[in-house]
Amino acid sequence: MQNSVTINEVVNEANNNIKLLLIMWHEVLYRILSIINYIVLIIFAIPLSVQFLEVIIALVTKKRKFPKSEKKAKIAFLIPAHNEEDVIFSTVKDILENQDYPKELITVYVVADNCTDKTAELAKEAGANILTRFDDDPNHKMALFPLKMGIDYILKNLPDVELIVHCDADNHFNKEFSSKMNDAYQHDGDFFRPFEGAINGAQNTFTRACSFFYCYDSRYCSRAREKMGIAQHINGSGATMSRRLLLKTNGYDVENISDDTDFCLNRILDGTKMHFVEEAIVYEDMPSTGKDTVNRNKRIAQGGQALMKQKVGKMFFLFFKTGRFSYLETFFTYIWLFIGAPLFIWLAFYYIYFGIYSALVFNGTATLSMFTTEYFASIGWGTMWALVIFAGFTFVIFGIAQSFVLAVFEYDKFGAKKRSQFVSLIFLFPVYLIIYAFTILGGFMSKKGNKWEKIKRNS
Repeated sequence: MQNSVTINEVVNEANNNIKLLLIMWHEVLYRILSIINYIVLIIFAIPLSVQFLEVIIALVTKKRKFPKSEKKAKIAFLIPAHNEEDVIFSTVKDILENQDYPKELITVYVVADNCTDKTAELAKEAGANILTRFDDDPNHKMALFPLKMGIDYILKNLPDVELIVHCDADNHFNKEFSSKMNDAYQHDGDFFRPFEGAINGAQNTFTRACSFFYCYDSRYCSRAREKMGIAQHINGSGATMSRRLLLKTNGYDVENISDDTDFCLNRILDGTKMHFVEEAIVYEDMPSTGKDTVNRNKRIAQGGQALMKQKVGKMFFLFFKTGRFSYLETFFTYIWLFIGAPLFIWLAFYYIYFGIYSALVFNGTATLSMFTTEYFASIGWGTMWALVIFAGFTFVIFGIAQSFVLAVFEYDKFGAKKRSQFVSLIFLFPVYLIIYAFTILGGFMSKKGNKWEKIKRNS
């Protein structure tokens, strides 16, 4: 009988606890979501602190200038091109005629890949050497394969070429590009990144958003990496590779759709000497619509997804094994491809929820049982201050301040003719940050595919 009463008491107490929990469910939910929010802010803060460190270093550090070299290397500009008749002639002409470098030491190779227009003819007319490639395999319809073909051809047939510059069909370069890359190469190193600017950065919001991130990574992150002596992130246009590096790696040793990032990660892992050559500038055409921006970032996101699993994730653990800060810095940089947009979505959701719930509590609609209204208010103020500090650090100190430097001192690298064209850059940094994060997310979620389509050019 005694056991029966004890069991009944336990059952009754359990029922009472369930009823109480049902009454307090909104308070329990609030506490759970608040804990998750603090964890999210910490996840945001850790990689952001590395970026903040780089910005501070870059602001107090002068650009590196490599000593002028009398020795001159022969340079090949290599352009993979698919139906680029609108821009290829001017690009080739610009390289051959406007570089402040001995003309006999510059050559241009265009790999016309599955072209159905006059890309090859116009490139040849402008003075380029032409390689043609036709491949019906749908898995080979991306820039990686003509780039590999061009590199293999140069290594095999042009033994006097010491440097290969990877170009897009619409790229333009400052006249000192070749001489500054040569100076860096003759000093030391085998893999070089230029300052990445924009041809049409001032065109509209989308071009500002994209060009901002290219210029930001060059002006701040790349300069800081050079100062700290850690590995550079060398991706795409203007990336300059030495012959001895490519012979060592047996050519372009990658297969990923984000081939430039893959090649760079391989070089970080094998310890290749890299440099940021800030005085060598490449100007790129930036996408001018939301659709074009997503399409551009689709390759970055989908290729980055595979590389995160294969190489970047491994670098996090290699840091603790080797102590090389390059591994940790690379991991925290690339992790933004995956956490940026989801974190923005969470913060928007949580603080909207927090505002609504707080209103219901203070007007008496939601009755508190776990704690007093005063205690809830103190927790709420802590939550709001966490947001204020986070937003102030991210968007005011970290965002607007460094955007001011870009707009005032680097506006010409955005393709702007006067500073006033980039005043909006200073105050709309959060908007550009969100636009870029969500276009990366859009690319990440879009249908996978390797098809290399004709690109809409704005210049």
